[in-house]
This record gives sequence, C-alpha cells and structure tokens, in this order.
Amino acid sequence: MRRQRRARILATLGPASSTPEKIRELFEAGADVFRLNFSHGTHEDHAARLRIIRELEMNSGRTIGVLMDLQGPKLRVGAMAGGKVLLEKGQKFRLDLDTSEGDSTRACLPHPEIFAALENGTDLLLDDGKLRLRVDSFGPDFAETTVMVGGPLSDRKGVNVPGVVLPISPLTEKDLKDLEFGLSLGVDWVALSFVQRPSDIEEARKLIGNRAWIMSKLEKPAALDHLDEIIRLSDGVMVARGDLGVEVPPQSVPVLQRRIVKKARAHGRPVVVATQMLESMITSPVPTRAEASDVATAIYSGADAVMLSAESASGQFPLAAVEIMDNIIQEVEHDPEWRKGLDDNHSNPDQNTPDAICCALRRVTDILSPATTIAYTTSGFSALRASRERPHAAIMALTPSLHTARRLALAWGVHPVPFEHVSDVSQMVHHATRIAQRYEFAKVGDTVVIIAGLPFGHSGSTNLLHVATITD
Repeated sequence: MRRQRRARILATLGPASSTPEKIRELFEAGADVFRLNFSHGTHEDHAARLRIIRELEMNSGRTIGVLMDLQGPKLRVGAMAGGKVLLEKGQKFRLDLDTSEGDSTRACLPHPEIFAALENGTDLLLDDGKLRLRVDSFGPDFAETTVMVGGPLSDRKGVNVPGVVLPISPLTEKDLKDLEFGLSLGVDWVALSFVQRPSDIEEARKLIGNRAWIMSKLEKPAALDHLDEIIRLSDGVMVARGDLGVEVPPQSVPVLQRRIVKKARAHGRPVVVATQMLESMITSPVPTRAEASDVATAIYSGADAVMLSAESASGQFPLAAVEIMDNIIQEVEHDPEWRKGLDDNHSNPDQNTPDAICCALRRVTDILSPATTIAYTTSGFSALRASRERPHAAIMALTPSLHTARRLALAWGVHPVPFEHVSDVSQMVHHATRIAQRYEFAKVGDTVVIIAGLPFGHSGSTNLLHVATITD
C-alpha cells in the first residue's frame, strides 16, 4: 500500500478508534504511525491497540510505526472548596503546601520544586493560561501573589511557570512504569514530555537504549535555549503547540514552529507538528478553512509529519479527519510552489561522506528523474540522510531490521521495506531493482538510484551511490 504523498500522518488512538475495524479504516485512509497516549487509558487498553496494529501490519504488508507518548510531570493546584472559586484581578492570592481545600484567598500547590525555582516578578499561569498570577514574595513552601488576570479556578487545574527551568525530571514514577511497559510491548518511538534541557534526553536514553527512538516534545520555552543540542541528542522532535502556546504569546508560536522545523531538517531529524491541527473536527465533519491552512503551512515548511490528537482519539469523525488531512497534504504536494520552497530551503551538508553522498543523490534525481531512490540501511541512518535532502523521487528504505522499518514509517518520503541482508554490490542492485518492481515503484526501462554503506551492515557508513536501469 504505497502512499502517494511525502509527508506522514500520525494519528492518536482512543475510545473513538480502538476496534480492529476503526484502526484499519484509519490506516487505509492514510495514517502511517499510530500514537498511544499514556496520559489516558490503561496498560491493557494500549496493549490491545498495539496487538491490533501489529496484526494489521502483517495483513497489509506495509510497516506501521507506533509511538508511545509519556504524560510527563503534571503540575496542578489542589482541591478548592465547593469545587470552584473566583479570583478577582488585583487581589492577593497565596499558594502553599497546605493540603486543605483552597478558597478565594489561597490554594494548595503541592510542588515544592516550583517554589524552589521562583523569583520575585515570576508569572504563574493557571488553567492553560486563563489566569495569571505575579509572584510578589516566596519561600520554600509558599508564594504570595497578585492576580493579574482573574477568573474561575476549579479543582486541580494545571500550573505553568514560563521562563523558569524547574528542577524536576521529565520522567515521573508513572512515566517510568509506563515506559517499561511500552518498551516491553515493542513500541517504535517514545515521545518525551516536559523536556527543558539536553540532560533530560540523556536521562531517557540511559533507560531506553536502542529499544526505541526518542522524540523530544518541544513544549517548554526553556528547551528553545538549547534547541540545537536537544535536536542533536534526539531521534526526532515534536512541535507540541498546546503547552508551548500556553507559555509563550500566541503570536510567537508560528515563528517558533518554523524555527524548530528548519532546525530539525538541518539536523536530519524527523519533525512532527502537533496539536489542534483539525480541532473543530472533534465535533464537526469538516474543518475550518483556517485549520486546513494550518496543516498546509506545516507541509509547505517541510515537516515530516502532522498529528491528529483528540480528532482521531475521541472525536465524532476520526475517519474523516484522517481523510481530510491526507487530502490537504496531497493538494499541497501537487503545488509547484511547495517543491520550489523545499528546494530553496536546503541546509548545507556537513563535511562528511554520508552527507556528500546524499547531497549528490538529490542532484542526481534532479537531473535523471529516476522512478525511485533506494537506500540500503541497517540503522536507518542512510534513509534519514536521504530524507533530509527532500529528493524529488520517493525513497525506498530496504532494511534487514523490522524495528528500523517501523521507525522509518514517520520519515518524510520514506517507504520502509523489511528485507534480508545483502553481501555485495551486484546482489544489492539485483534485489533493489526487483523490490522496486514488486512494490510498483519502478518498471522495466526505468532508472533507479541506490545508496548504501560499504561494508554492509555498518551504521552511518553511507559511501556508495549507484545508478541502475531495470532491464527485466
């Protein structure tokens, strides 16, 4: 089942999309990777969904990626008397560690790590930024604040501290249990929430090792101060616009999105644009025109994938959401301006052999217009480097590792195919041309361009470019 587009679709599974029939419909409509959101649902729920995905993969003959999304730390106020209080602009309001119910003068904030990081004048955002408090004074167990933007405050609403690096790990006890469970299931990607600094990825890497690829969710402004290093340490990144949009002004989000996508492309890391892409389709069978433009903007910028959250997990029209997202992507990718934009925004290759080979690959495809390009890869490195160049021709990634094939399902323009090891160049060319014909990427008389690393099986050794014509 070949996709007729380069950008990928990441669809979240949930109550509206958990049966074999629903998941198959989403896959056939265009979902390339499925997201298991561990902020919701039980381990049994996620295990059942993954079993369905793997059976679908076996029956369809197309590899399917699975991403587990860790919840991360959730900073919340405690319970409020009567369930809700009203805060008035200009009033004084205290936050402390007292676990008794809050009222119109105070509330419990059971996070001493927040108090430890405060400074006078720090803003605290409550309930996704609907309320804003300014810190006037603080201690190790309290903060005296002034309400700058008031409104109702109800039980256990979230707290954001923009511009402050909090001394906490991105992995809570719940996350550690979820992570071990997800890895035991064989997920392909782990989305890491609450990333603030490079050491957060290093901490996760020690636990995950090579069992899955790590996708850093960029949702904290502090992470943007270390963007290059965070991207370098990650296997992929996600522009998590929901939480990011709470902690930075709305007008900054499009600029940051464009910056993150460009940086990720330069590093050769898959980048996903997520959150509220087709939000109205939770309850409507069609998106707003602004939402369609939002998806298109991500595709024009060269993002590897766009993500559906509640639209496919709990919305009323999950299938329609995937179908419309697929249609938007295909429409954009048929626009000559899309191709021109990609060509005009290539980053300079590094001075190494793999980058030189993949840069040459793009130039060769420009000149020869081959039916497809083929990357032999064990670790996925060659395919990702080819994808980074955004060549005109589709990229078939032939790999002896099923794990690598599934991970590559998220990469721009890559069609992963699990395949056995090859031992020499002539065998490589023979198998590559046969596979291209079998999957209808090429036919007799077509030209294909092949890249690989010699000796075979060594990660990061891309050093061969071969042009072949299919003769029979």
